[in-house]
Amino acid sequence: MGNSGSRSLEAILLVGGQGTRLRPLTMSIPKPLLPTAGVPLLEHQLARAAAAGVRHVVFATAYRAEMFAESFGSGGRFGLEITYVTEDVPLGTGGAIRNASSALRSGPDDPVFILNGDIISGHDMAAQLAAHEKADAAVTLHLTTVEDPRRYGSVLTDAHGRVEAFIEKSPTPVTDQVNAGCYIFRRGVIDEIPAGRPVSVEYELFPKFLAESAPVLGHVDPAYWLDVGTPAAFVQCCCDLTLGRVQSPALPVQGVPALVAEGSVVAPDARVEGGSTIGAGVLVASAAVIDASVVMDGAVIAEDARVTRSVVGRGVKIGPGVVVEDAIVGDEAVIEAGNELRGGIRIWPRSVISGTSVRFSSDM
Repeated sequence: MGNSGSRSLEAILLVGGQGTRLRPLTMSIPKPLLPTAGVPLLEHQLARAAAAGVRHVVFATAYRAEMFAESFGSGGRFGLEITYVTEDVPLGTGGAIRNASSALRSGPDDPVFILNGDIISGHDMAAQLAAHEKADAAVTLHLTTVEDPRRYGSVLTDAHGRVEAFIEKSPTPVTDQVNAGCYIFRRGVIDEIPAGRPVSVEYELFPKFLAESAPVLGHVDPAYWLDVGTPAAFVQCCCDLTLGRVQSPALPVQGVPALVAEGSVVAPDARVEGGSTIGAGVLVASAAVIDASVVMDGAVIAEDARVTRSVVGRGVKIGPGVVVEDAIVGDEAVIEAGNELRGGIRIWPRSVISGTSVRFSSDM
């Protein structure tokens, strides 16, 4: 079939979800558009897809669909052509793939990448494609290995990499290989997905392929992989990108203690570290500490405040001496002096927490 550099590969990018686990961050913006190390989360995926030879990407959108076109346009700045297809009703992973396939141009035997908009991965997409073509597979799944597979459905493969079984979450997993959410489908296989109704890839399509003895391949690549589904994972993703723990062609600078956008002011005796990212127009006052956190555009962090492993939304005002630890503060909220926000607490946008209202310790 030739190598990926000599042809135009296509991909479907699944970005329809509402990102409810990341509220309140996702109440005004879809999860794939959240800023991660200074660029939208999706930009890392698009840059990696382009580097692997993908030239046409179909966005399968639903929630706040218009915001994707506003952010990425026709795709030219990534060396891509982007087409947008919107679901009127939720169709599940398989149904979304089938719905978006109307915009594909590939022939029936051509490979099509299926990417999830909330995954950050360092795996070798070109190697996955080579394995897919060598095996003449119907579908090739990227599998990663995890320390505790009990939290995931696992995927059993034989000595040749063919998938033998998809195993539900189990207290005694037989393998540490799990589905990492990047697939390659043979174009003709996508046409076999039922149209116009919800279809689950994991619970309907893949078991059907196995029952029919279709060649389903598991490509194991244990490179960096993270499902950016929870607040803690989102913060980790941003920090790992900044610190260079996973490479992204979307970022001009990595491997630094912090990224501070132009136009932000950080006091000389303030500390910004741990892979933190500071958005545009942020003010970090004297003796404030921001560690392993995300501070979005226009926020103000007053003197002596401490922000650790947290997300501070756009236009937030954090008062003097406030402690924000393992927390999310929604856009334009005001946290006055004397408050401690800890332990996964979420403050909704435009809330005002008046002075010394929330405490986890008895001292002041």
